[in-house]
Parts: sequence; C-alpha cells; structure tokens
Amino acid sequence: MKAYFDESTFTASYVVHDPVTRKAAIIDSVCDFDQPSGRTSFTSADVMISYINDQGLTIDWILETHAHADHLSAAPYLQERLGGQIAIGAQIITVQCVFAKIFNEGQNFAIDGSQFDRLFVDGDAFSLGDIPAIALHVPGHTPADIAYIIGDAAFIGDTMFMPDYGSARADFPGGDARQLYRSMRRLMALPDETRVFLCHDYKAAARKEFAWETTIAAQRTGNIHVHTGVGEDDFVVMRTKRDATLGMPRLILPSIQVNIRAGRFPQAESNGIRYLKLPLNAL
Repeated sequence: MKAYFDESTFTASYVVHDPVTRKAAIIDSVCDFDQPSGRTSFTSADVMISYINDQGLTIDWILETHAHADHLSAAPYLQERLGGQIAIGAQIITVQCVFAKIFNEGQNFAIDGSQFDRLFVDGDAFSLGDIPAIALHVPGHTPADIAYIIGDAAFIGDTMFMPDYGSARADFPGGDARQLYRSMRRLMALPDETRVFLCHDYKAAARKEFAWETTIAAQRTGNIHVHTGVGEDDFVVMRTKRDATLGMPRLILPSIQVNIRAGRFPQAESNGIRYLKLPLNAL
C-alpha cells in the first residue's frame, strides 16, 4: 500500500495492491486545481501513475469514498491511462439529485449514477486480486459515504479523522449527525487490529506532523468525539454546535460539480471552453 498526501487540500489518497497478483485499486485520487486561475493539472495523479507502472500493477478499481467537497477527483484521467472501474456508493444518486437542482443541471445530466461504472450498496463484496474486500455504507457526513474494507485495512473516507481530531462534519445537504454516530460505531465494531486509513488530516493543534493511519482500537479508546462511553445524543449535540461554527470548504462548489460527474468536467460550450458555475446564496 502506498499513501499520498496532498497538503493543499489535506487529502490522503492510496494505491492498494495484492502483492501476489499485482491487482490494485486507487482510492480518493486528487486532480490539482488552482481556483484563482481556473487551471487544472494532474501532477499528483502522474506521481501515482509512475509508481503503478514501476511496480507493474494492474488497476482494477478506482474507488471514491464519497463525492468530495474539498478536492476534485482525478478518476477519469487515471482510468484513461490505467483502466479500471470507477466506483462509489449507490446513494450518490441522492447527492446528484440535491446538487443537480443547486447547479441547475440540464437534461444532459443523468441523475442515476450512470457516470460511474459501479455503484456499491451496503455489503457488496468484491476483490483485489486474491484479497477479499467489502463495501460498507457509512452515511452521515454525506448520504453516499462508503468505507472499503480490503483485507485487514479499512479506508473510511471522511467518517472519522485521527483520534486527536475526532469526526467529520455532518451539515452538508443530506448529512446527519445521528447517522454519522451510528456509522462510526459500526466501524468501531471491526477487529481492534484493523488498520484505518483516512481521507483527510487537518493536524490537531498539539500534533506537529500530518497523519492518516490509525487503528480501530485507537479510535475506540481515544477518539475525542466518539470514544467508548460517548452517547449518541451527546455526540449529536456536540457535532451540531461544532458544525455551526464551520465555514464552507474552499473548493466545495467546483468539487461537487465535478465529483457528481465521477470526476468529469461539464461539457464544453460553443467556444470550446468548459465552465464551472458559482451559484449565489445557494448554500
């Protein structure tokens, strides 16, 4: 397993592979986006591609844990160069329904998840070569969040952060703090030794280095928001109050527009240029 951390968006991405068959998955990739200029690039994805080619890996899966609100996905770029199926949770359709209205998407945008090659529902089994894997629906941060359990590793997206940072926000459209608590408790029922890989780290104030790997045991005993003994009602009160103090993510509007399309940009207009919308006073 190889991790990549994009400090500009605080995003951890992963290449996971079976050492025997060399079959691999990419999880939560990043497209580099400079918002002031509107320029996109794929430097981060190209680093992944070089590693994958050097290791002789075959990409079977390009996995998204949810429709990210803080970075653009590089999934189509990676698929074009490496192959593999782009996959996400089936509840992406719920997210598409909400944001298609906000962005006033026209008839050319299908609200059916067809932009993705595979829509996982809770409990769907798949494999990475000879390594068994399962998709778990863990809503709360968004309705569509999926955790991927691959062997002894859990890739949990934004459901939880490092134990000293706590939990993800639950105030996006379709988010729900009570669902988030139950999803975290479900993950905490995994074996203690399960390795946990996060999608983000914002570096708690007392910590000097970014980190994105922990264990279920560490989360259960030490997560500041949801360790053993924290009740559901107490968590909901805490999370709701905390979310009310948070601003919107810097890249939420461009990210969501692209990510509900499986990382694809809107169609070019008559002048050959693609545009991202900025809805005013909509969120």
